[in-house]
Amino acid sequence: MATITSTGIGSGLDVETIVSKLMSIERQPVVNLQTRATALQAKLSSYGKLQSNISTLKDAATKLNNPDIWGANLSTSSDATAVTAATSQSSVAGNYAVKVTQLASAQTISSTAYPANATTVGQGSLTIELGAWTANNATFTPTAGKSAVTINIGAGEDSLTAARDKINSSGAGVVASVVTDSQGARLVLRSASTGASNGFRVSANETAPGPGGGAGLSALAYDPSNSVNTATLAQSAKSAMGTINGIAVVSETNSVANVIDGLTVNFAKVTLDATGAASEVNLTVGPDKEAIKKAITDFTTAYNALATFMKEQTKFVPKSGTTAATAGPLQGDSTAIGLQGQLRSLVSSSSTLGGSLTRFADIGLDPQADGTIKITTAKLDSALGKMGDLKKLFSGLDSADASNNGLTQKIRDLTDKVLSFDGSLNSKQTGLRDSINRNGKDQDAINLRLALVEKRMRNSYTSLDKSMASLSGLQSYVTQQFGNK
Repeated sequence: MATITSTGIGSGLDVETIVSKLMSIERQPVVNLQTRATALQAKLSSYGKLQSNISTLKDAATKLNNPDIWGANLSTSSDATAVTAATSQSSVAGNYAVKVTQLASAQTISSTAYPANATTVGQGSLTIELGAWTANNATFTPTAGKSAVTINIGAGEDSLTAARDKINSSGAGVVASVVTDSQGARLVLRSASTGASNGFRVSANETAPGPGGGAGLSALAYDPSNSVNTATLAQSAKSAMGTINGIAVVSETNSVANVIDGLTVNFAKVTLDATGAASEVNLTVGPDKEAIKKAITDFTTAYNALATFMKEQTKFVPKSGTTAATAGPLQGDSTAIGLQGQLRSLVSSSSTLGGSLTRFADIGLDPQADGTIKITTAKLDSALGKMGDLKKLFSGLDSADASNNGLTQKIRDLTDKVLSFDGSLNSKQTGLRDSINRNGKDQDAINLRLALVEKRMRNSYTSLDKSMASLSGLQSYVTQQFGNK
């Protein structure tokens, strides 16, 4: 009796192709989710860039709202070699006539010349006292609360350089140096500070003579009030003197501070005319027009960058011939389109605070059909001549009607709200991230189910393949048996 045996060979059914094609259909929901995730990621990326552009616009608007930029923060001088000025936030704009009749100086005395800076200058002590001399140096008034300082100079520390170092480390209020020229080396003492009240006198007590048994430390003695003039007076202690708008000013230094609110006037040289009389130097203090113009230009650049970006992100290009329609990541997005409309409305709005200047167009910032702003330089330069009105147009605040605030105040208020923690941009980005996370979870769930579906499908078609192979073998056997009869 004949028996049927399995050959172990399949029926030829292409299981892999069948499973692959069927699974491609099953996976379509995942493909759809992946496409959706790509769009969500693109939108989230666009919102991140939008946030950055809005932040830049906010910074530019804030700068124009800052009182500092509109302050009297620029000074010009008709003779910067003689007089300059430094401004501050409280500087008052105006024109100032300045005369300099005397510069501040520090008292300076010098010893006689020695053969070399290593020469012994003698031993003993020097006593230095700070104070003020009368005009002819006949009377000396010590500085109240400031004690005289005595510097002891002993053996091994009595060279010019050693004596210099001891004086400088004593805190006596003078600066010592060694000056060497063709005649030899001198020990020079100079007041540490300029001004008539920072003069000094020096007394000496010798315990050992100087070179060759001559004068030692007494060569540095200087006290005309007691008829001591061994040292040579090279320069007297003087205060700076001059006038500002006819008002006499005196300063211990060559910087005169707060004679005019917030302004420091610096003297560099005495101002003299051709006859030798003190002449005037004109100082002009006012807003820095170029800095303000740059801030306005930077604001316009920031706004245009934002307007251009939003236009690109929200545009829709319909199908044309064989070219498919395209859309920006934020096309149809209500939040982006709403913000775009608000910004366009603000740059076209007005304020009565700026007097004759009520709109951006009045100062040469002309809104264009594409949402950007075009600068007309001549109109902007003209508006810079009306600095008070221009400031209010940008940064003015109307306590009775916020809708009448300055134009960059309105824009800053809008950007503040949009960029706040609970503002529309953060809310939108949070929502997009949540959608992306849900999308990823949905993909994971479907992929898990599809793995089971594919496994069952593969098992089923593999079993079918084996069954078909068995039937094919049986058919061949039966056919063979009938053929043998």
